[in-house]
Amino acid sequence: MIALENNIYFSSETNDMDLDIIYSFVKNTYWGESRTIEEQKTAIENTINFGLFHNGNQIAYARVMTDKVFFAYLLDVFVIEAYQGKGYSKLLIDKILNFPELKNIDKWMLATKDAHKLYEKFGFSIVKSPEKLMEKLSQRAKIIYE
Repeated sequence: MIALENNIYFSSETNDMDLDIIYSFVKNTYWGESRTIEEQKTAIENTINFGLFHNGNQIAYARVMTDKVFFAYLLDVFVIEAYQGKGYSKLLIDKILNFPELKNIDKWMLATKDAHKLYEKFGFSIVKSPEKLMEKLSQRAKIIYE
């Protein structure tokens, strides 16, 4: 863990992540309501995980799927309610985008329904050529993304 400010710590160590807090939060979002705890655990095990912690308790989380060279996809970004509105989402995203293994990625992507303004501060924009993108959705994903 890396100390930041006001007893806030940043970590990219999977073992530091609190599965119960992550699952509890994500389960109550539009994008994660159909997940099981086993699926969330598998997702954590197969991505790079990032968290902010206050006095040892996880207060924010995000994960990244990547090849560490050309492409990275930012997922499951959240700050628990008691810590929202205090700049922690910006702090977390900044730490992720400047993470040594990820800071030279050619293309970042993410999906959001309602946080465009936050991500625009970090250079994200609406996809310029959506006609080039394709997707294949499972039945469950169709419910979430359509």
